[in-house]
Amino acid sequence: MTPDQFLDRLKRQNPAPVYLFLGAEPYQRDRCRRALMESVLGEDRENGFARHDLDQVSLADALDDARSLSLFASRRLIWIASAEAALPRGRAMAAAVASVDDDEEETKAPKPSDLQTYLREPTPDTVVVIEASRYDFEGEDKPKLERVQKFFSGLEAQVEFRAFTPDAARLMTQQLAKQAGLQLGLAELALLLDATSGEVARIAIEIEKLKLYAGDRKVTAEDIAALVPNAQSSTIFALVNALGRGDRTRALEILDTLTRAGEYMPLALTFLATQFRMALAAGEAGARNASQIQAHFNKIGARIWPERARQIEQTVEAFPKQRLGRAVGEIYRADRRLRDARPDDRIVMEEMILALTAGA
Repeated sequence: MTPDQFLDRLKRQNPAPVYLFLGAEPYQRDRCRRALMESVLGEDRENGFARHDLDQVSLADALDDARSLSLFASRRLIWIASAEAALPRGRAMAAAVASVDDDEEETKAPKPSDLQTYLREPTPDTVVVIEASRYDFEGEDKPKLERVQKFFSGLEAQVEFRAFTPDAARLMTQQLAKQAGLQLGLAELALLLDATSGEVARIAIEIEKLKLYAGDRKVTAEDIAALVPNAQSSTIFALVNALGRGDRTRALEILDTLTRAGEYMPLALTFLATQFRMALAAGEAGARNASQIQAHFNKIGARIWPERARQIEQTVEAFPKQRLGRAVGEIYRADRRLRDARPDDRIVMEEMILALTAGA
């Protein structure tokens, strides 16, 4: 089931005795955790909540705790983290799936697992949550997560925490900003999404920070650059724009801003190189607009946001292919010079800007 389905069922009926929480998305998982604690424990969270980590204890020991009754709490919530550690390794996995007790070999009856035994007689007024948050549903993690899901297939109540799509992350950000009373324009919204890579858990934290910082006034791009990690990449894009226009004065002003902000120049150069390389790749792939650029990079596994695709589109338009190749070469030379024994980072960057705007 989805997190929304879980929350809806929790409002209409009593919680299941055991849940399996699958997936690495933290924001929805935290929402479901808080709702479950409120439903099961109410105000008695100190005595009724117990947490176990299967990296440190066995699943059998954690379930033994769930079977025990507490003198101090009438209802209990047992949280079992790192469920991936319960899986047998290698050949032991196959042996566990098809294990047969030596004493019962004649009947060929499989030995019930600890979890199956608990599910037959779950402890009243106790809810167990088994959390597998190490792997995601996409990419290289998918087979590993499917293996976890297969191992715990006896659990009917499974909640899947999948990563937000770009559209869903954008909608959720708008909802969080509205709930916080934060004035966030479309340009600033796009900047916040890009700086946080659309991770809603991070976005929720940054919105709280921005609300405290900006108060009732509208949030500006400068506010986001000052408070949100990685938002400095927007300043790098402004530098790309200035270089594309051949505006040497503006490019040097932006470099001065980065220097005074304490930006680590090799890192700034990495951002700059990434922007130019992606623009070069988009041009060679024949992607002509933002939607084609986004589709191209998503297809090859380098997921980007619509705002980033528009930035790459503008870079492609500002730099003809020959000039773009020259820019990549200048960045390479600047990177080599930044690796010298005692480089002056600012001078290296200034000379790169002078070279890129020469003859503009």
